[in-house]
Amino acid sequence: MRIPARSISVWRLLAAAAGIVVTSAVFLLIFPWQKAEAVPRQLIPFPHVRMVNAGIPCLFCHPGATKSPTAGIPSVDRCIGCHKTIATSSPLIGRLFAYFDQPIPWQRINQLPRFVHFSHEVHVARGLNCETCHGDVGKMDVTVAVYRFNMGFCLDCHAKQPNAQQLKDCGICHY
Repeated sequence: MRIPARSISVWRLLAAAAGIVVTSAVFLLIFPWQKAEAVPRQLIPFPHVRMVNAGIPCLFCHPGATKSPTAGIPSVDRCIGCHKTIATSSPLIGRLFAYFDQPIPWQRINQLPRFVHFSHEVHVARGLNCETCHGDVGKMDVTVAVYRFNMGFCLDCHAKQPNAQQLKDCGICHY
């Protein structure tokens, strides 16, 4: 028995559509679109929301963002500079003093691959707000990574810049 040619093309079309759906689903499972992963638990929970509500700008605690590639983690001395007189009865502040002579072993929240060179200094100098990449940390009780920093994330932003063609040069981030 011969199957009409028209039936074969319908089956091919359905098979192709099913293949696209399955391939897309597998791709999204393996490479979820810029959705961040779970955040490690910190030894001392740091409530950015309280600092922002108190009027403390990001750059007060992360001054490296204006003068170096990394924003940096504030030293315990910077924290204690304020907290020797503010919220001194808080148990969290008490835990902070336990690290007076050593750095707090914070767990990284945002991480770039080693082969990527990113400069906070350049981005801050161009007027980019911290929220653009880190989300609205000022509303977070527990800081979480909002985006997965991957090449697509960076290229999407670079494509929207006035000098987009120059920013497509691989040497901008990989050197």
